[in-house]
Amino acid sequence: MDLLPVNGAALAADARALAAVRAISTRHGFDYTDDAAVTELLTERRQALTAEQRRPAATLGVLALTAGLLLPCAVPTVPALTDHLFSALGAAGCLFVVGVAMVVHVRVRWKRALTDGPLAGYREVLGVARAHGIPLTHVPAWLEGRSSTGGGKGAAPIPTYAAVEAPSGAGPFRGADAPVTAPVAVPPKPEAVSAYETMADVGGWHDETGCLLILAGACGAMWAATSDEPGAYGALLLVPLAVYIWLVGRRQGREKERLREAALAYVREVAAAQAAGAKVPELSPKLRELAETQHD
Repeated sequence: MDLLPVNGAALAADARALAAVRAISTRHGFDYTDDAAVTELLTERRQALTAEQRRPAATLGVLALTAGLLLPCAVPTVPALTDHLFSALGAAGCLFVVGVAMVVHVRVRWKRALTDGPLAGYREVLGVARAHGIPLTHVPAWLEGRSSTGGGKGAAPIPTYAAVEAPSGAGPFRGADAPVTAPVAVPPKPEAVSAYETMADVGGWHDETGCLLILAGACGAMWAATSDEPGAYGALLLVPLAVYIWLVGRRQGREKERLREAALAYVREVAAAQAAGAKVPELSPKLRELAETQHD
């Protein structure tokens, strides 16, 4: 699924935005209006950034850092280390320094891969698009150096430029490269997709609640068997309640999966429309998450 933040057709529809994008393209030596080239760039850069994060140095650095922090805590509990206190603390300090150095080294390489080359120019293009009122379909978290959950500002956020207002009394400001054919329509959002957006975060508690009810019923039965309180056997009524909750959760899970498949199919249709030249509006948060997970 190659759903771009913005396609070349949307940029070409505004002559002012197109001129700014071409200036950025000239400066970075990359054509940001070429959707195929941009798709290839994003795919290659995403893979490169993932490779940087999975380098052995990153794992070894975290392990060394953890060992350096935990070793002083283990010294009082291990007599062999207590007898060589200064040596143990020195080893912990060395591990800590080495771990920090390796983690910083990996972080610098990762940020260099994120901020150097055409990828930096592409973030400028997205900032220009926003300034000209061109909607961004979605901005992947990795493109701004944010966590996989999308939180935080990120190591390389999209730059913010002053909004560019359309000339007063002017109609749609079309560029010379804007398509003269009828615009490609974005597929309408089906009701199933709207339902998915509503209930995507609903549920998820049925399994835990069912287990707690089963545990409570078992504890009540054990208490009744080992004491003079036969009424405690009434706790066994929690067992069928737990089964009922599990069945409700299973039915809800099947419905959510059905709606998720419908939403995924819709996002694919939107991606196909964008590839055909449609100006795709910004996706909802749930659809953006769905589009992002397809690359993980």
